[in-house]
Amino acid sequence: MDTEERVVSFIRSLNREEDALIRQLEQEARTEDVPIVRTETRELLKVLTLLHKPKRLLEVGTAIGYSAIYMSRYLPEDGIIVTIEKYEPRIAKAKKNFALAGVENRITLLEGDAADILKGLQEPFDMIFMDAAKGQYIHFLPEVLRLLVPGGMLVSDNVLQDGDVLESHYAVPRRNRTIHSRMREYLYTLKHHEELETAILPVGDGVALSIRL
Repeated sequence: MDTEERVVSFIRSLNREEDALIRQLEQEARTEDVPIVRTETRELLKVLTLLHKPKRLLEVGTAIGYSAIYMSRYLPEDGIIVTIEKYEPRIAKAKKNFALAGVENRITLLEGDAADILKGLQEPFDMIFMDAAKGQYIHFLPEVLRLLVPGGMLVSDNVLQDGDVLESHYAVPRRNRTIHSRMREYLYTLKHHEELETAILPVGDGVALSIRL
């Protein structure tokens, strides 16, 4: 076990044990090979939600509803989440899980392609969590910025792609080169956009935190 793995293991050992539903969702994700946020990212989302206190939170990429359920627990009393998912089997699972968690009144699931749904949204959001297809982040960004209030927070997950984003274009398998180049473009845009201040953190699989000025 290298130093980084030891650090992660130590940090995880300090976490409080989560309740039965969260453990159940984690097991479901492992069994069905559904990507959910890593433990360190989950803990960061908790703190960011408590700090930022968003009354309207948008999630791009629901999967089975794990992160939406988790963040909903730390919203202000009048806070709501709108989440987007296009894959039908995951939509069904997410709806079931929202019912199990008793949060149907706080989470609205919009079904369809995020590229289309984002264009149709009009009300702004205080916080946006990007956790969908990594190659689409750069394409979603204009609509995401349109929907993010000044002072709002954009949280982008999986931006380091298990270290692949650090590699040369030619060192990445050909099948992953489009995603690689798009993620690099996305990170460059976040760091150089005149309306954003961004920090890229080596948490989980990489998290970019951006504040709209």
